[in-house]
Amino acid sequence: MADAVFLSGDRVDLRPIEEDDLEFLRNRINDPRIWRAIGRSRPVNREQEQDFFENVVCDDDTVNLLIVADSTPVGTIGFNSIDWEARRAEIGYWVAPDHHKQGYGSDAAERIVAYGFDQLGLHKIAARVFEFNDASRRLLESIGFTQEGVHRDGEFIDGEFQDVYWYGLLESEWRTA
Repeated sequence: MADAVFLSGDRVDLRPIEEDDLEFLRNRINDPRIWRAIGRSRPVNREQEQDFFENVVCDDDTVNLLIVADSTPVGTIGFNSIDWEARRAEIGYWVAPDHHKQGYGSDAAERIVAYGFDQLGLHKIAARVFEFNDASRRLLESIGFTQEGVHRDGEFIDGEFQDVYWYGLLESEWRTA
């Protein structure tokens, strides 16, 4: 059901990704402004997006949600690399370029971070951002993440090596902020 809201925010709602959303996801993930920012280097076709849905979205060891503003899909957010024993996960997100600078990413990130700490019992949430993605770095810092390190020339994106900035947020930091 496309209107099954899982987490509500001030500007956006987060709901489960459904099979009907795959065309939106495939079309946006192939936009250079998105695939470059998330470190993809190859296009995604319908079959690959279906495979992503079946093997990642439907996996019990990830949380993948669609960011929706006024019933319109605008991006995705979720936790991957969840380590239940260590109680940590990595957050990942993207917002379609025509919906940038409206606070959607910040609102979605605030909601899922609260969910991670309050409902999943996480101790730490990590994030990685490429050196050219200043907007994502600002978003993370605005909700309390701290830059913890840099993997120099950590990824090869769009024809050149990029530094990868690692961020982290501990539950105790989040609760006192």
